[in-house]
Amino acid sequence: MGKQNVAEQFVDILVRAGVRRMYGVVGDSLNPVVDAIRRTGGIEWIQVRHEETAAFAAGAEAQITGRLAACAGSCGPGNLHLINGLYDAHRSMAPVLALASHIPSGEIGLGFFQETHPDRLFTECSHYCELISNPRQMPRVLQSAIQHAIGRSGVGVVALPGDIASLPAPEKSIEHALVTARPTVRPGDGEIEKLVRLVDEADRVTLFCGSGTAGAHAEVMEFAGRVKAPVGHALRGKEWIQYDNPYDVGMSGLLGYGAAYEATHECDLLILLGTDFPYNAFLPDDVKIVQVDIRPEHLGRRSKLDLAVWGDVRETLRALNTRVRPKTDRRFLDRMLKKHADALEGVVKAYTRKVEKHTPIHPEYVASVVDELADEDAVFTVDTGMCNVWAARYLSPNGKRRIIGSFSHGSMANALPQAIGAQFTDRGRQVVSMSGDGGFSMLMGDFLTLVQYDLPVKVVLFNNSSLGMVELEMLVSGLPSYGTTNHNPDFAAIARAAGAFGVRVEKPKQLAGALKDAFRHKGPALVDVVTDPNALSIPPRISAEMVTGFALSASKIVLDGGVGRMIQMARSNLRNVPRP
Repeated sequence: MGKQNVAEQFVDILVRAGVRRMYGVVGDSLNPVVDAIRRTGGIEWIQVRHEETAAFAAGAEAQITGRLAACAGSCGPGNLHLINGLYDAHRSMAPVLALASHIPSGEIGLGFFQETHPDRLFTECSHYCELISNPRQMPRVLQSAIQHAIGRSGVGVVALPGDIASLPAPEKSIEHALVTARPTVRPGDGEIEKLVRLVDEADRVTLFCGSGTAGAHAEVMEFAGRVKAPVGHALRGKEWIQYDNPYDVGMSGLLGYGAAYEATHECDLLILLGTDFPYNAFLPDDVKIVQVDIRPEHLGRRSKLDLAVWGDVRETLRALNTRVRPKTDRRFLDRMLKKHADALEGVVKAYTRKVEKHTPIHPEYVASVVDELADEDAVFTVDTGMCNVWAARYLSPNGKRRIIGSFSHGSMANALPQAIGAQFTDRGRQVVSMSGDGGFSMLMGDFLTLVQYDLPVKVVLFNNSSLGMVELEMLVSGLPSYGTTNHNPDFAAIARAAGAFGVRVEKPKQLAGALKDAFRHKGPALVDVVTDPNALSIPPRISAEMVTGFALSASKIVLDGGVGRMIQMARSNLRNVPRP
């Protein structure tokens, strides 16, 4: 076997770290690495049409598998396109290794063609970002980037000039055993005892859960039952905590519903579990608050804490469940469950009344039918904007489904690229992209990636010919909508021209059949649903100041539009409330 060059060594280390594929666009400075991938088993190069798609796809793959994923961009403009998707992956705590290839090393700092400074550009959206300027830095720099990405759950970036990548790898280079899994972190006994005292002293406890409750559903339910606590969630906590939850009181935040807001404000002890919920105006300032989080830098940055607990949610609750005294008074819990059911009853009519006859089609109806027809283990990727609303209200988690979106970074155009990464992890698993027409058209070129790799992603396009969320923001601020209208083509015709399944739906009675046909289709499919652009009703009691400051309760939501099958869960839970 001949001596390795730096690029070959780079690729070998990625394979050892568990990377299965690298997403990107080939080009000059990146060519040595791509060629090394071509000649290396266990890893494949995924050619996308835009580097932003590469980063989003890698981030989605990492979220689905929990393993390190990788993306790459060539020098200058190529790797610069990665930045938006890397921000999203980093803020979603997805372990991603990004290769930013660079101009020839001897030209750095001299204004060379396509020169940028990736080692500076990506520092804010990564835990580690370094330039390899000498072969002797390999493999230690790459190994460090990988371990930062995995160990701290985020992005590691390596900038590598193309000429350095082609040089011989150093003799006797130090390659150590890579860390590819994170440990669990249990809080110290002192913090556990303080938390036990706070729980035992409280009469009314509420749990508010985020994505950090992944893998802790059983422990959360056991604890809630033990202390008779209502359980609310943030959007990123929905998929992990809403299902099989007899204590569910809905979601808080601007897109919230149900009684989560009331439950967090009317308790005397609020426990934040694995959430970095950013809207502090939704959190109370007159109750005791405990926060449990695996990342200590998250503790206390949203609200004043009476106790900060650094640890894994599951391990923390396992310790608590054996120590806290069971509570017998469930009056607070039952009152919140009733408020929750009553709140949902008030909006459920928005999607049940004459929706099968309404033209243009209610987007709420579309989301409810997608939820009903999709597989039990489907992966949903959700565009930012109004699609976030429909996902929050209508998708029913069950412990098998996944819901991925740009929930922390809030980028447009994320759903299709994330669907690509999700589908590559398992071609046999149903992946549904809930795309808005604005987001889809922004990175529409990568619909061709679905066709090129015959990825069976199903794109459900909510086509209201507008930037609906932006229009809403203007309306509640007292501004006339301007610059929000899209003049759209027939997207289904474009899909068919590209070689995929495409169907356009303009009447409600066509919807179920079109979705069934698309879901049955073996390859990529697009269902272009013409939806009502006026599906934004604003209750008159909501002021622009309340919306702008995010200081409104979940019972005073801006987007008053149904809750799908969640009303059934609320009614079921209410039936379990003991009658006097």
